[in-house]
Amino acid sequence: MGPPGVGKGTQAQLLARSTGLSAISTGDIFRAHIKDGTPLGTEVRALIARGRLVPDSISNAMVRDRLGRPDVESGFILDGYPRTPDQIHELDRILVAQGRRVDAVVLLSAPTAELFRRLSARADAEGRADDTPDVIRSRLDLYERETEALARCYEDRKILVRISGLGEASDVAAHVAAAVGAPAP
Repeated sequence: MGPPGVGKGTQAQLLARSTGLSAISTGDIFRAHIKDGTPLGTEVRALIARGRLVPDSISNAMVRDRLGRPDVESGFILDGYPRTPDQIHELDRILVAQGRRVDAVVLLSAPTAELFRRLSARADAEGRADDTPDVIRSRLDLYERETEALARCYEDRKILVRISGLGEASDVAAHVAAAVGAPAP
């Protein structure tokens, strides 16, 4: 978990490599639909371009489908999900039905100025329509208002680990791996 630009995707991929688990990124799933021109992709493209979150109903259905695939039977790493209380409850329902639970939640953090710098650089490098200055501000504000409160839920469950997303990716990855009891990348 963490705000846009903090390095969730990078850290999920590094942790996946060191553990052999599948990294599941809702952003990647959304972008694949957009690239393929599916009706869902068209809807998601319009939402993302305006800095809006994809509705829970769409995110929940896509995650439910993904968590039913064989490659996640031994475990998985989620990136970008859950982002709302409804998504937490839905993830709990999915996992209970499968006889599983969330073992750990890593909350990455970084100062807003650094997040803005990273997202602006990503926009330049990748040409992403969802990383314009206005959309960046909107996404960071939305994160502050809606998503950050989810940390309290996982903190109450005693499975939340807070880690700084500043520094070299490999250093952050070492902290993440140690926090969740995984092999160092």
